[in-house]
Amino acid sequence: MTTNWIDAAAEGDVPPDDVIGVAVAGRDIALYGVEGQVFATDNLCTHGHARLCDGFLEGHEIECPLHQGRFDVRSGQPTCAPITEAVRCYPVKIEAGRVWLALD
Repeated sequence: MTTNWIDAAAEGDVPPDDVIGVAVAGRDIALYGVEGQVFATDNLCTHGHARLCDGFLEGHEIECPLHQGRFDVRSGQPTCAPITEAVRCYPVKIEAGRVWLALD
């Protein structure tokens, strides 16, 4: 199976230790800069329907701005209440200064 990589952003647009929201192929995606790496998840919290890019990133955890639940941006798994359902993560590769996502 061939992976379809989609150009999501310039690597320089993803700030270190912060998160941005981007539209990629009609999807709302959050891109996180953590320890020199870029991670990607859906941008909508699975609990309160808030945009994660409006939350607070601390290490590998993004805190939802609505009810302060958190997700691990590497796996999408919830790390504290009230969140119980994981957020979808996407594979990321950096090539030629661009952030590419596999949304399949």
